Amino acid sequence: MNQAQVLPEKEVLQIDRVVIRFAGDSGDGMQITGSQFTNTAAIVGNSLATFPDFPAEIRAPQGTLPGVSGFQIQFGETHVYTAGDEPDVLVAMNPAALKVNLSAVHRGGTIIVNEDAFTAVNLEKAGYKTNPLEDDSLSSFRLIKVQITKLTRLALEEITDLDGRAKDRCKNFFALGLMYWIYSKPLDNTKKWLEEKFGNKPSIALSNIKALQAGYNYGITIEALPTYNIKAASIKPGVYRNISGNQATVLGLIAASEKSNLPLFLGSYPITPASDILHELAKYKEFGIITFQAEDEIAAAVSSIGASYAGALAITTTSGPGVNLKAEAIGLAIKTELPLVIIDVQRAGPSTGMPTKTEQSDLLMAMFGRHGESPLCVLSPATPAECYKMAFEACRLALEFMTPVILLTDGYLANGAEPWLIPTSDELPNIKTNLLDPAAHQDKPFSPYQRDERLVRQWAVPGMAGFEHRLSGLEGDYLTGAISSDALNHEKMTQVRAQKIQNIQEVIPELEVEGPSSGDLLVLGWGGTYGSLRAASEEARAEGKSVANAHLRYLNPFPRNLEAVLKSYKKVLIAEINSGQLSVLIRSKYLIDAQPLNKMQGQPFKVREVKEAIDKLV
Repeated sequence: MNQAQVLPEKEVLQIDRVVIRFAGDSGDGMQITGSQFTNTAAIVGNSLATFPDFPAEIRAPQGTLPGVSGFQIQFGETHVYTAGDEPDVLVAMNPAALKVNLSAVHRGGTIIVNEDAFTAVNLEKAGYKTNPLEDDSLSSFRLIKVQITKLTRLALEEITDLDGRAKDRCKNFFALGLMYWIYSKPLDNTKKWLEEKFGNKPSIALSNIKALQAGYNYGITIEALPTYNIKAASIKPGVYRNISGNQATVLGLIAASEKSNLPLFLGSYPITPASDILHELAKYKEFGIITFQAEDEIAAAVSSIGASYAGALAITTTSGPGVNLKAEAIGLAIKTELPLVIIDVQRAGPSTGMPTKTEQSDLLMAMFGRHGESPLCVLSPATPAECYKMAFEACRLALEFMTPVILLTDGYLANGAEPWLIPTSDELPNIKTNLLDPAAHQDKPFSPYQRDERLVRQWAVPGMAGFEHRLSGLEGDYLTGAISSDALNHEKMTQVRAQKIQNIQEVIPELEVEGPSSGDLLVLGWGGTYGSLRAASEEARAEGKSVANAHLRYLNPFPRNLEAVLKSYKKVLIAEINSGQLSVLIRSKYLIDAQPLNKMQGQPFKVREVKEAIDKLV
């Protein structure tokens, strides 16, 4: 079957949105390809959402199923909430990429393959007994076979200072150029990026640019591929940038440092998928930021506690397994009442689990995963861009209430990206700290744990003469902090620590509901499920169903109106990428028969999955 037989005649179609998945070997540059397509779509004004899907194995054998890396993007002229359920287009760079992703592509969808990669060796590695490009197993799809490797080599044959292997690494940009042509996207932004990225390696920059242009020209030359156009989305005016959740988190931390007028210290141990926060924050040394890569998770946490004791805005970052190791240190910060932000970029477990796969399974650990009565504040953003706002909020609450705060993001939020409306400094509130003013206490007795009406103590740091005091992990006296084993004092301190966290409820916003304020069903979620839940709820409302959706950003304490919201609906559906942890909390606290919708596959919810659950309940 040749290309002329499987491809339609050239046509230009206006569509409102499309879902594309780039897939290939972990060394094929699919994440770069997807990121560059995303940046270009953002620049031309499309609404978008992305989902990078990394292989869990480090350096899996080339061409094998475990080594497949994917990047999915949905972009359109109407608002996009998720990276899409099923791809409309799959770009598969080898047989393994095709096999891993074929089941996700809807019937009638387009599959673009690198025909050159379908060799006998690669087919065997992927577990194919016959060549799917020749056995009619793909007859229900629009199949586009392109000799990407061969055409890339031809485009680069005049470049003599790169060997064949180096030239083959440019084939992802050939595929990108072809997709730019199909979806009417300009090449300029990617060319500029390549020139800047490889400014000191001009041959590599030139090779990738030539491959990009060759892929674009290929689309023009064969005159058989359809060309699609997707208009810019109608969005709020302002300056936007494409941003991932981890990048947004970093900028939120920096903003909090500026607004609190405190130096920022990050103590961290590298762990997927949180490591990018450490890497990204280290780029901003001009703001006086100190990043410390510790020898282990415990050292990362206690170094941050030391920085907090010294008067810094202290952060420690990790993913699921690291929170286990930090547990005792977090308890120390709770007992000493020092501000500390712990960022947990959740991943699938248990133990080291699936490091590159998303999950929301650390909620109960964040709530209760410490010995003794050790309550703290727990927050979670809903979108990648919202990681900025909630990182800032975590810092604000930690500083204003002198308490550790856990910020729960997840792999989907951390690695996903979307356009972000860049705020101005004036839009952010100043953060009030509890740093002790020595001048105001010259004629007053000093007690390190003297509290205000919210049960918040003042923050006396080393160097304040006359305000020296002892810190200890042992239980302390209510006022002096001196070691105390008194039974009544311990009971009082347990109640004080709990009440201080509960008092945060008075300074956080009430839960907002999208859709009817009462009705048949409320779809409730938290974290990275927001896009799927909102899209499914909007579909249900468009069908005339009485369905609302709400998303919790504040998980401890809950918003003060949560109970009233829950009791305004006949049924409540709680969707989570875990086995039902928020459901446990809601059922036990409010005695509501909430129905769980759970998924534990290391993948986000499809809109279709949520919509099916809604239809069963309404």
